[in-house]
Amino acid sequence: MTSGTDGAEGPQRPVIPGFHPDPTVCRVGDTCYLATSSFEYGPGVPVFRSVDLRAWEQIGHALPTAAHVDLHAAAASSGVLAPTLRHHDGRFWLVTTNLADDGGQLVVWATDPAGPWSAPTRFPTLTGIDPDLAWDDDGVCHLTFAGFGPRGPEGIVQVTVDLERGAVLSERRHLWSGTGAKFPEAPHLYRVGSWWYLLIAEGGTERGHAVSVARGPSISGPFESFCGNPLLTRRGTDAPVQSTGHADLVERPDGSWAAVYHGVRARGSSPEWHVLGREIYADDVTWRDGWPNFGRHLEPAAGPDVVVSEDLDDPVLPLSWVAPAGFPADVMTREADGWRVTRHGAEPTFVGRRQQALHASLRAEVTVDEGSTGGLALRVDAAHQIAVECSGGVARAVLTVGAVSSVLGERDLVGPTGSAELEIRVLPADGLWWSTARGPDRVEVGVREGGAFVVLGSVDGRYLSTEVAGGMTGRMLGVLVSAGSVVARGLVYAGADDAAAFATHLAG
Repeated sequence: MTSGTDGAEGPQRPVIPGFHPDPTVCRVGDTCYLATSSFEYGPGVPVFRSVDLRAWEQIGHALPTAAHVDLHAAAASSGVLAPTLRHHDGRFWLVTTNLADDGGQLVVWATDPAGPWSAPTRFPTLTGIDPDLAWDDDGVCHLTFAGFGPRGPEGIVQVTVDLERGAVLSERRHLWSGTGAKFPEAPHLYRVGSWWYLLIAEGGTERGHAVSVARGPSISGPFESFCGNPLLTRRGTDAPVQSTGHADLVERPDGSWAAVYHGVRARGSSPEWHVLGREIYADDVTWRDGWPNFGRHLEPAAGPDVVVSEDLDDPVLPLSWVAPAGFPADVMTREADGWRVTRHGAEPTFVGRRQQALHASLRAEVTVDEGSTGGLALRVDAAHQIAVECSGGVARAVLTVGAVSSVLGERDLVGPTGSAELEIRVLPADGLWWSTARGPDRVEVGVREGGAFVVLGSVDGRYLSTEVAGGMTGRMLGVLVSAGSVVARGLVYAGADDAAAFATHLAG
């Protein structure tokens, strides 16, 4: 199946673009609130709100500080994944897993999803991922997750818990292992009428990803699989959005239903590559014969030709900016006319934001302290990135793919010593659509001199894709400091899905 008999395949676009996997949603009054995985990046778990499921505004993070989440040991695609956000008895509750500290499940709560959020309560004996919270008719909280045991994955398991005391009140009970596809995970439980529904993901988060459902008479089952499973999958199709799964349902104020889920926009020649990570999509949901069915796609409020831009001129850093294995506040300080980024720790320091459009750019004037090296970078992780950085009066384009780093080009700086206007551009791919030479896009890095962009290096975007890098995240654009300290002034990100609109923006 694709997205249900009511759904029409077409140029489907994400309602929240860029690396925002594993969405979870709940509604309070007329407003829906949504949270996503953040993996190694802090602050953790971005939180959004919307009244129509099409236009979303980020309002904060559920794990905003090091007191909420320890990320210092988070490797690429480790850290915080697959939260569930629910509202119960006047509080927003969020449960998730931090793979970087081996502490089992963690729970935080807030009366306002914009924060402040409580200190976490830990359940260290509950080993597994993708936790869910649901309350039965007696108000007992059930924590359901994809369990890990001594012999490996256990399928979907459940315990009852006391969230206030961090106490596990029951033994694990097995609920369901899906329809037979690999990696049954991402459970969510809903009471609809006289039935409890258990929605899961299975098939792996790659091209075989799918959503399946079962129902039972109680919150603990027994659960009967829907004969029409999977409810949602794009495997084996030529749909423009692939790897769809990890869904969550929400009832609107008028009684209609919808779902959010993630997927990827794979592009280029066979086998295709995705570069933005898993993005969030939304569909209408209808109920037939007691089962949910995915229907019409919900498209974002803004069209593909709208160029979205973000600058860092204000003294407060935008919520979109994050840092791997730490927090921007650890490495960034505001100066009178820019942001100073200082290397912190044994590895080069990066701080940035998600690439959220098919075509994008990042530009800044960068001043490098004497003896320092730094500039701008586009990265999937530290081993898969392209940077344009300055040191010793020279700007260099440096590409890193795995264990190999290459200088693609360099140029003497013509401005004040240690300063240059640097830029990264993500542009349409070259070549015929069927040629194996055609990747998902092309990335150029360089300097601006006299208002003109001088390319120092260019690379096929496939080498900066998840298919090459591996893992669970997507591209980031930001400031990279390999040594010492740099100041970035006039930082501006821009992006659009429409190539012509973005070309006009670049030329303007």
